Formats: sequence, structure tokens, C-alpha cells
Amino acid sequence: MTLQKRVGEIGGSVKPARGIGARAIVLAAVMAISLPLGACSGMPSFGNLFAGPDPSSLPDEPAEKLYNEGIALQNRRDWRRAALKFMEIDRTHPYTEWAKRALIMAAYSYYESQDYEETINQARRYIQLHPGSNDAAYAQYLMGAAQYDQIPDVQRDQARTERALVILEEVTRKWPQSEYATAARRKIEVARDQLAGREMSVARYYLDRRQYAGAINRYRTVISQFQTTRHVEEALARLVECYMALGIVNEAQTAAAVLGHNFPDSQWYKDSYALIQGQGLTPREDTGSWISRAMRRITG
Repeated sequence: MTLQKRVGEIGGSVKPARGIGARAIVLAAVMAISLPLGACSGMPSFGNLFAGPDPSSLPDEPAEKLYNEGIALQNRRDWRRAALKFMEIDRTHPYTEWAKRALIMAAYSYYESQDYEETINQARRYIQLHPGSNDAAYAQYLMGAAQYDQIPDVQRDQARTERALVILEEVTRKWPQSEYATAARRKIEVARDQLAGREMSVARYYLDRRQYAGAINRYRTVISQFQTTRHVEEALARLVECYMALGIVNEAQTAAAVLGHNFPDSQWYKDSYALIQGQGLTPREDTGSWISRAMRRITG
């Protein structure tokens, strides 16, 4: 069942800002109940007769009331205040079903307010407290999405990308049949492409300075770890260039042959073929080469 279909079926009024809120909407539909909530007034103590009741002596508001107020704030897209309202349930009514539901709703509200650190904190707390819950997969996905949304460009440190990848891969490993696993796989593909892009950026830096060994090491990472990304095609072509510059002809021929086998119509292959042919050589695969072994893992 798609996220949008589920949203339509329950007729919720809370709309996900970036396609992640379907589970939160389901929780709201299940838990939010309309109760006549009468105002509770307490008599002030004699010592506080004119100042009004002492706030510390007032009873906690019912969890149902706080939850409904949180939902109302979500409906107004006041995500920050909604999160704080749900956290109040967690504080004043701990270890209740209301607190359990409110915690995941708080994580979702923090996510929509783009407070990613609090999203991660509350989603992690939910998993620690309720690891066997049906919503544990959603909490894990929220954590991954919060890291994913902070992925920087390839010129910057990719620690968040790596953390997002680890968290999202856990979604697919622990809950492979869930709807969140499908969404996680799409984000994993982008994250892996981002990490490959970082390696390519550093490799080009070395190649421009004719530091061929350093460039080869980076291109090797792309070929060995990120074969399914869009960068592998260029990486193979650059390996031809590097190995030819170093006079390691056998590896250059292998890289060209593997490139031609997998991307026969590629401009990268045409350029690599011309480079090899210019030295009186032709692409020829050495099946014992690390390049051949790495690519066989995905091509069979």
C-alpha cells in the first residue's frame, strides 16, 4: 500500500510536508479522540488567595487532552509547538500507551519542523523503549531521513551521508517487507551515489596533479564499493588513463575491456579505446585483475 493511498483512506487532515508523514497520520487517526473536556478549576490556597493557584499544585492535564491539542497544532502546521505538546505527554504520563504514541508523533513533528537532531533523539528513544513495536520501523526510517536530509554536497565531509546509509540499511535489513524499506532503498541509492561522488572528486584532484597512485586508489574504491552508481563508468575510463600514464598496460587494457563490455555505447569507452589504440593496443580483459573480479560481483 502506498503512502498516499493510506493517507487518502484515513482521511486525515495532517498533510505530510515531504512524503514521510503517513505513519504519523495513521497514529493520529487511531489515537486522537474527541472528548468533552471540562475546565478544571482548583480553589487557591489561603496563602495564595489573590495570586491564583500555585502551578506546581495543579494536577497534570489528561493525556487525551494534550494529545488532541498536539494534533490540532499539527493540523495548523505548527510543528514545533506540536512536538512540545507531545513531549509534555511523555513527561507527565510516562509508561502509558499515550506516551508511547506521543513519542513517535513528537519525532515526526520535529522532523517536519526540520529540527533533525531532536528527530533523531526522539526516534532513537522510541526504538530503545519499544523495540518490538509495529512503529519501530517508522522510527528507524525517521532517523535515517533526518540524516539524509542533511547530506551536504560532495565537496564537503560526508559523515552524515555515511550515517544515513547505515541507518537506512538497517531499515531494509530488519523490516525488508515494510513500506519504509522501499522508501529507504531509494534513499540508499542516492546516498551511495553521493559517497561515490566524493571519491570521484578526490580522484580527479589527484589526477589533475598527475598523482596517479592516489587517483587509482580512489577510483578503485568506486569500482569495488559503488559498482551500481552512475560514477563507475567514468571511474573505469579514468583507470585506463592512469594505468597508461604509469605504463601498467595490462590493467589499462582490462579497464577498457570491462568498460566496453558494460557500456559499449559510452563516450567514455570510445575515448578509452582511442587511448589504447593510439599505443597500438586493444582492450583485453585479464580475468585475474582486481577490476575484473570487482565487476563480476555485479555482472556475474
